[in-house]
Amino acid sequence: MALLGQLSLKGRALRLLSGREHSRAELERKLAPHEQEPDQLRAVLDELQAKGFISEERVVESVLNRRAAKLGAGRIRQELQGKGLDGELVAQAMERLKGTELERARAVWQRKFEVLPRDAAERGKQARFLAARGFGGEVIGRVLKGSGAAD
Repeated sequence: MALLGQLSLKGRALRLLSGREHSRAELERKLAPHEQEPDQLRAVLDELQAKGFISEERVVESVLNRRAAKLGAGRIRQELQGKGLDGELVAQAMERLKGTELERARAVWQRKFEVLPRDAAERGKQARFLAARGFGGEVIGRVLKGSGAAD
């Protein structure tokens, strides 16, 4: 019976991993209610991690590939931290995003607004839109001034 429970737990983990990359912390959170014996979940996750089914590096890559075109570094950092990833991996990912932050913010802004703000109310609306997507104040200011559009 214990083997059946373990296979069920392992099956659930594999099903989750087949949909998208998950961190170990995410899998623990999602699978804990299904654990039937103490340390059963830890053993299953240890096995999957040893076999390369769980990889924090792949989780980071997956998030960056899916979200970087739409979100700023602030929101992506929150998402990675929410997945329980190692702080050093999150810091490395933020460093990689830094060089493209302005370009990505311009692209997000362009898809939504196309025209620079004409007054303070429009500027506030556009700034809030970009801030909600995780872009920082300096980047937002540069986008809304239209500065360096050719760089």
